[in-house]
Amino acid sequence: MPKRERNKFVKRGQILELKIEDYAFGGKGIARIRSEHGEFIVFIPNTIPGQTVKAQVKKSTKKYAECSLMDVIESSPNEVDVPFQDIPGAPYINLPIELQHKYKKESTMSLFKRIGKVSNIESLFDELVTSPNVFHYRNKMEYGFSAIGYDRINKTDIDVFTLGFKRRGVWWMGDNLEKDSGLFDTQVEDNISTIRRYCEATGLAPWHGPKKEGFFRFFVVRKSYKTNKLLFNLVTTSYDLPEFDLTGFSELLQDLFKERFAGLIHSINDETGDRTLATTGKSQLIAGDDKIVEQLLGLNFEISMKSFFQTNPKSAEKLYTKVIDYALENKETIDNSVVMDLFCGTGTIGQILASRSTNTKIIGVDIVASAVEDAIKNAERNNIHGLQFYTADVGKFLTKHPEYKNKIRTIILDPARAGIAPKTLLKIININAERIVYVSCNPATQARDTEEMRNYGYELKKISLVDQFPHTSHIETVVLFEKTPVNTF
Repeated sequence: MPKRERNKFVKRGQILELKIEDYAFGGKGIARIRSEHGEFIVFIPNTIPGQTVKAQVKKSTKKYAECSLMDVIESSPNEVDVPFQDIPGAPYINLPIELQHKYKKESTMSLFKRIGKVSNIESLFDELVTSPNVFHYRNKMEYGFSAIGYDRINKTDIDVFTLGFKRRGVWWMGDNLEKDSGLFDTQVEDNISTIRRYCEATGLAPWHGPKKEGFFRFFVVRKSYKTNKLLFNLVTTSYDLPEFDLTGFSELLQDLFKERFAGLIHSINDETGDRTLATTGKSQLIAGDDKIVEQLLGLNFEISMKSFFQTNPKSAEKLYTKVIDYALENKETIDNSVVMDLFCGTGTIGQILASRSTNTKIIGVDIVASAVEDAIKNAERNNIHGLQFYTADVGKFLTKHPEYKNKIRTIILDPARAGIAPKTLLKIININAERIVYVSCNPATQARDTEEMRNYGYELKKISLVDQFPHTSHIETVVLFEKTPVNTF
């Protein structure tokens, strides 16, 4: 057996100092090592062209290496100062939004060329839809408690009560949020330090990741842009609960946020996994209401702490408008017809479509029962008729309902980040719809599915990008596919 060729450039675990030269899809900065052996590519996530960084090699092959970012040694000349605390959730907040859009568009178009085999993708590009709010756009934020914090001066861990975000790449270390991060509600984030000091004064311990013990675990906040109300959820373990005054904590929040306080929920999570809500935990309402109301394109949606809802609702309105525009491009294919909304979630797209068309029947399918329950309730609340929602795996649903083949003119797809399973995609293609509007939060899997759809006669007609999450690498895509007529002689 031939001996494996040794990497001439880097090895796993090695620490490198690199200059970032370019940007790849998914927020990966590209650096290059040049020597007598040639040129070697190194990918470092969450970096910006122009930066000089310290990074550690996590994976090394003969052609490239992948690293984790340790520190930014020198900023990019393109970076600007912002008045916010840096957090892992906004790695590009110092990069002007126009440059963020440039990198996102170029890297996404490259994906469709390389993976989707769409050589003329630039000529099919419709627009990049920007977020109405570049800052403070999120309607939900999760803050974590930790017994191990970060010393920003000495750049090391320290035993301290923290409430904020995990340090990037370090699951057991927290970093106190001392002021507005620029992503969520300013008043909430300027008061996180006050909430932290209140909790610390109780003498009860924050969660210690390595030891898997402690009382305080998470503090979650949801915001309604329609009402400006705030819904809170404090997540703790059950062990020291009798020693904690939940009513007193509720009064603190009501004193801080006054009429903006919608309600406080307390959730128990005794599991060791690092997630907000436990599968076996229970929640109880301590004060106020357990839901808030949000509005999208004139429709009202009741949201609980567990509900899935678009994180950037103002941008979501523009996303849904683009989806509906593509679906209604040839309006006679919608009116008096049946539209399938597959992977429908809480049914938002279907409801908007039904409200803008005539005698249209919407069939929504999603595997998440709680989402479908919310879809049914929201449709009733908005007095929208002609919608039927089913809790089912999309592939299995289509297998059980062969009667829809050749009967559906328009299909809307909005799958999870993993994209559509190959067998399910073939079942969707087999319906033989005239038009498919495909929404994706992961253009890489959408580009993969694009190649398969084109193999079966669906041509990509238009593509738009929607910037739902400024200052991150994420971008959403809306693609219009149309069935190519088969010539018969």
